[in-house]
Amino acid sequence: MHIKLSGKQALVTGSTAGIGLAIATGLAKAGAQVTLVGRDQAKVDTALNYIRQASGRDDVGGIVADAGTAVGCQTIIESLPETDILVNNLGIYGGCPFFDINDDAWEEIFQVNVMSGVRLARHYAKGMQTRGWGRIQFISSESALNIPAEMVHYGVSKAALQGVSRGLAKVLAGSGVTVNTILPGPTRTEGAQAMMAEMGKERGVTAEQMETLFLAENRPSTLLKRFATPEEVANLCIYAASPQASATTGAALRVEGGIVESIA
Repeated sequence: MHIKLSGKQALVTGSTAGIGLAIATGLAKAGAQVTLVGRDQAKVDTALNYIRQASGRDDVGGIVADAGTAVGCQTIIESLPETDILVNNLGIYGGCPFFDINDDAWEEIFQVNVMSGVRLARHYAKGMQTRGWGRIQFISSESALNIPAEMVHYGVSKAALQGVSRGLAKVLAGSGVTVNTILPGPTRTEGAQAMMAEMGKERGVTAEQMETLFLAENRPSTLLKRFATPEEVANLCIYAASPQASATTGAALRVEGGIVESIA
């Protein structure tokens, strides 16, 4: 299968590292004109250079904005009024006992993980609908279906994305615009590696050993038995953004290593 996205504009939030960077790189390699979004100019510049070298393209763009705020989303929209592919990847997470999650923490995770995607989709979907083609993705998590006790607020925010995605797919039914969620599991991003290193330090093991312990203790149903790479997650996102995925919409696409105990 040869995925060709030539002539398509793609916007990926939270794309200066990790899964977002892998998605943006994959889209560029497939021929899309990609625009990155990040909060730090230096990190945006570093990511731009990486993608240009990896894809051989010189038309990659970057926007410095905080997509987790209404002001930041407006900055993105003004900088790039239209796009054909929107990947709402921005998200935050972190373990915290339920009884210690205060109102501010709940509000922050909802604004960043949910409202960032809502605001951008609300704008860009209109143009896609008018043109009769578009791809909208919300990067969710297996935690949306398997709410983790160690970070309930994160799981709830990702579950909310499932509802937004399915509802928007219905709004855009028959328009040529598809809307899907992508559900990764534990993925070896920079943030996850740092978390494993910190947890491993407390237990006197390496970050790699901590990954194995984390899966055994927190995701024992995993069939993959390891952390996925950002590129493995991105591969599914690239397919979902392709013309070949035209009949896939309103779906929760899992790339979580078989953690979720479900046959559908």
